[in-house]
Amino acid sequence: MQLYTKILIGLVLGVICGFMANVLGIDWLQNFFISLEPVGDAFIRAITMIVVPLVVASLMVGTASLGDLTKLGRIGGKTVAYYMCTTAVAVTFGLLISNVVRPGGRVDPETRDSLSAEFDADAEGAVALADEAPGVVDTLVNLIPNNPIQAAAELDLLPLIFFTILFAAAVSAIAPARREAVITFFEGINDACMVVIRWIMVTAPYAVFAIIAAVVARFGIDLLQSLLIYTVTVAAGLLLHGLITYGLAVKFLAGLKFFPFLKNVSNAPLVAFSTSSSSATLPVTMETAEDRVGVSKPVSSFVLPLGATINMDGTALYQAVAVMFIAQIYGLPLSLMDQLIVVLTATLASIGAAGVPSAGIITLIIVLNAVGLGAHVQAGIALILGVDRILDMIRTAVNVTGDLTAASVVARSEGETLELRPAGARKREREAAEQERVTAGVSGGG
Repeated sequence: MQLYTKILIGLVLGVICGFMANVLGIDWLQNFFISLEPVGDAFIRAITMIVVPLVVASLMVGTASLGDLTKLGRIGGKTVAYYMCTTAVAVTFGLLISNVVRPGGRVDPETRDSLSAEFDADAEGAVALADEAPGVVDTLVNLIPNNPIQAAAELDLLPLIFFTILFAAAVSAIAPARREAVITFFEGINDACMVVIRWIMVTAPYAVFAIIAAVVARFGIDLLQSLLIYTVTVAAGLLLHGLITYGLAVKFLAGLKFFPFLKNVSNAPLVAFSTSSSSATLPVTMETAEDRVGVSKPVSSFVLPLGATINMDGTALYQAVAVMFIAQIYGLPLSLMDQLIVVLTATLASIGAAGVPSAGIITLIIVLNAVGLGAHVQAGIALILGVDRILDMIRTAVNVTGDLTAASVVARSEGETLELRPAGARKREREAAEQERVTAGVSGGG
């Protein structure tokens, strides 16, 4: 059985078990599933543990192996342009579906006020966190780390990526013998990271079950019903963006059939859905892109770590729906110009808040202030916090799918030939080629 099938079974069973415990009000079963949360936390910590060595090793190998620094600049320009464009499209999708469905017009004031009161304290903390978040200019300055070791220790990926690319570019300019020694060293680290990832992923189906069962068992069905239309609107927008935007990009820009592509890379979105973290999913995303799609290491090692930090298509779409929902629920119409400001602000804020905890909520607060809804920020955030966890899972899965799509598009634009392959096929081919090379060397020596 394929790993993604096992993960999907774990996910579905987790939803069913958690839902039954919640709906039937079986307290001991709810408590049991909630007590399983440490299993999921351990899995997330284990897979996050390998992010820093993998990012550093893969970026070093990929960038130093390019040799041509103009190619690095070209790949970087394509990557950032692609991410910005798809984020703007995602925001537009969110606004369009919100104008059609009008989710905020279907919640009565009494429910609105009770939800705001229930999550008011959490909303106050989120607003305070947003006040401390750096702006776009500060984020750009902070790309240059005072201490790359500290950036690695704090899992601050953007400064770490900047330093690693700069260092790898310098390695590509040194004497060939020494350059090869450095590349070989980091190739060994990268290969070891992949082995650790495969070990960790054996536990993924069980960890996914534990995470999902705990979330659903804890998740109040009454709250879901109160915000059902809002939740469905966000989910529908994310689905449309995934099918239309990514579907067209994969077919026409990457030259692959979308649904086979989606099936082949499904490991990564499923893990992203469970962990709600693009960074934690990054090791799986990189292995999937290289092993199952055929994206080269130089492209995957640049595009995917960058995407894990700045690509927020799902988050940006959710912000657009949330802004419209809050405006509609308080009877405050947003003009066409206001909605254009939402597109621009949400797209730029996705970079400004990169690497910040609770980035989705923080960028939402920035967008609300930009369109004059500052007076309703705390109450509006309190309204949607109750279902933010489940929506965070969905939008993270969309973000990771977007990362894989971007890597495929950039690889194809660089002249690479992409081919969907079963898990491990390329690894077996590399091992067979290495064995053949060793055998030929032994024969030649005899």
